[in-house]
Amino acid sequence: MALLPLQIPMGFRKNGTDYESAGRWLDGNLVRFYEGSLRPIGGWQTRASSAYSGVARSMHTWEDLSGARRISTGTHDKLYFTSAGNVTTDITPVGLVAGNVIADYNSGFGGDFYGTDYYGTTRADSGNYSEATTWSLDNWGEYLVACSVADGKLWEWQLNTATKAAQISNAPVNNLSLLVTEERFLLALGAGGNSRKVQWCDREDNTLWTPAATNEAGDIELQTSGQIMAGVRTRGQSLILTDIDAHSCTYVGPPYVHSFERVGSGCGLTGRMAITSTDVGVFWMGKKNFFLYNGSSVQEVPCEVQDYVFGDINPAQLSSAWSMNVAQHGEVWFFFASAASTEIDKYVAYDYRENHWIIGSIPRTTGVDSGVFKSPIMVDVTGNLYNHEQGYTYGGLTVFAESAPINIGTGDQIMSVNRLIPDELTQGQVEVTFKTRFYPNDVERSYGPYSMSNPTDVRFAGRQVRMRVTGAAFADWRAGIMRVDATTRGKR
Repeated sequence: MALLPLQIPMGFRKNGTDYESAGRWLDGNLVRFYEGSLRPIGGWQTRASSAYSGVARSMHTWEDLSGARRISTGTHDKLYFTSAGNVTTDITPVGLVAGNVIADYNSGFGGDFYGTDYYGTTRADSGNYSEATTWSLDNWGEYLVACSVADGKLWEWQLNTATKAAQISNAPVNNLSLLVTEERFLLALGAGGNSRKVQWCDREDNTLWTPAATNEAGDIELQTSGQIMAGVRTRGQSLILTDIDAHSCTYVGPPYVHSFERVGSGCGLTGRMAITSTDVGVFWMGKKNFFLYNGSSVQEVPCEVQDYVFGDINPAQLSSAWSMNVAQHGEVWFFFASAASTEIDKYVAYDYRENHWIIGSIPRTTGVDSGVFKSPIMVDVTGNLYNHEQGYTYGGLTVFAESAPINIGTGDQIMSVNRLIPDELTQGQVEVTFKTRFYPNDVERSYGPYSMSNPTDVRFAGRQVRMRVTGAAFADWRAGIMRVDATTRGKR
């Protein structure tokens, strides 16, 4: 008899076959890892019910000069302000052009030129595509500035709930996005209907856009084959992403004002909101992988759940993908619609402090990190706001982690297990189920769930075993290295 540790490295691996991920965590939901232990993510509590009409795709939080905390949220046809006390006001600009709740790809009648394909065959990816409408939101001092990709105008709201957001005087129209730099230039991205053009106002004056010797307004057309998708601030500079490459923007002063440099190729952004700036750099989702800009160059982020994401993502709804930083835990989260859904239903998160990935399913359409508010805030498809990382209730969802096959011994002999030595912070807060096979493609047999005691009597046999750990209490449980008492039964 011997005690065999079921020591599984942190993070999920979900590439290739199950057996290729042997000895790793394979599937799970609502869990994270810290210093070697498995634990639940924080739960959520309702902040405001049905606050918005339409699906929220963009959110921004900030404080005004009086210290009042504010939330702005954009849907396909509305712009909202929500106070710290959860009073929501419609500040939608008069004349705003409405967009799309979800992406619309017309590959049928009228979606391409007559005679492009053969009758009765599947249409190629060549029809008209209208992306899900997102907003770029930021604060210009204490005022809100906003741009809907469907509308293209630059709007400003000056905090008066009795008035709507108003168009910024003299600003370009038909823009794709906006960005406020650290030096307080307002950048119009994809300015004036030119998807490669960056145009900026004079410093500290967002109504002066005509270049002159007495101001710092200007513009440039990026040398790229793609279209501008989004821009974010990062340390000492800004980063502008197109759908194929990345460009840095650095303030250099007159006469050129800004210096632009391509810092990455083949690293385009998949959705305008699927980008997040953190203390270690800017992370974003590409079309088949993830990227990091560290301040000097773009690097591909190794991803052990790449198949989970890009093998089960709805390609027609890439424009609704979004991301956010959870700085408290050193994680950047990406949300996307799975192949079976037209709306956001899955997430994947990268722990950039300990270099591993977590996965799961939460239906959230936009959100922001803590900072202005004490906890992260996210929104679901019906417009409900939630405070996340609070408590340990999850709206009825199951908190679990399940391993890939673990060989008992060297895998050549059948092992019988009759006892489990648990490793928990508080006994009884998790349950364990074991699933065994004699061969990789054999019928799987399940044993449990076992409520943990010290030790726990179990009874199962096989050459390989999978372990499922499920939260049995609404608590901040910890699960470490379990050990099983196993004996050899032979090779048959």
